[in-house]
Amino acid sequence: MKFLIIIVLAAVALADKPANKRATPAYKPAPAYPAPAYPAPGYSKSYDYPAQPYSFAYDVKDDPSYNNFGHQENADGKVVSGSYQVVLPDGRTQVYTYKDDGYGLVASVKTEGAIKTYDYKPAYKASAYPAPYAPKY
Repeated sequence: MKFLIIIVLAAVALADKPANKRATPAYKPAPAYPAPAYPAPGYSKSYDYPAQPYSFAYDVKDDPSYNNFGHQENADGKVVSGSYQVVLPDGRTQVYTYKDDGYGLVASVKTEGAIKTYDYKPAYKASAYPAPYAPKY
């Protein structure tokens, strides 16, 4: 055990050289590159377009896929307002109404209608064949 401690101390002593005798690598100075020259754009960068009034709306009603939703929006250049509605799986209609006058978005959610209950009817028909014979033990 003493031999192992002496070997470890010798290794530490030989590995630790004084700071002034440590070799420092000599680095080359960084190369100097010219600044990249990009050509000026051939178009003006004016992206500030005045607000334009608009109005749009759409409705989707597809009974086979149970899709029923719509959206309408109006803007006069300063105020944007609109609403959209969607039929929920329980049969109610949820209507979202919003308005943005430049000071923030004001939205409200309203649910219309009553929850519909559905009677479960299996899609398959009962077997036309009798049940297999099962012996009684």
